[in-house]
Amino acid sequence: MTMTPRLRKMALTAHVTSSVGWIGSVVCFLALAITGLTSHDLERIRSAYHSMELIARFVIVPLCFTSLVTGIVQSLGTKWGLFRHYWILIKFIITILSTIALLVHLQPISLMADVAKITNADLRVQIQLVVAPSAALVALLTTTVLAVYKPRGLTTYGLRKQYQQRTGLQ
Repeated sequence: MTMTPRLRKMALTAHVTSSVGWIGSVVCFLALAITGLTSHDLERIRSAYHSMELIARFVIVPLCFTSLVTGIVQSLGTKWGLFRHYWILIKFIITILSTIALLVHLQPISLMADVAKITNADLRVQIQLVVAPSAALVALLTTTVLAVYKPRGLTTYGLRKQYQQRTGLQ
């Protein structure tokens, strides 16, 4: 089923907006993590942990899921399809893996934010909290490049569907 042009544009706008927001919020998270890693000010480090937890839970997670859902809607409601082109399939896999990694990564973020609330010990931001968002940023930029350049290449399923459309076979 293909969407009407108006609905397609609305879904595309939601997808692009949530995807760009996801990238921006990961950049903010990364800036806080780097600040917490390099700072010598205990209050700044504690603030970084609290801010990182808020950004992760209330900004990154919702944008991540919105991007995932709107991407699926876009692919299933347009001629591109979800499994017809390698670039879409790769974007989908990267998004799924990024979502899983984000959900796993929430636990250490929350743990460190909780520790920051109750102790005055040296709380240097863990290097993991810099590496993970850096990797996420690379993954998200990869999906952006794939979306813009749309490299050619049909999957086996896509080739079969293309053949069926040309010959009129089902």
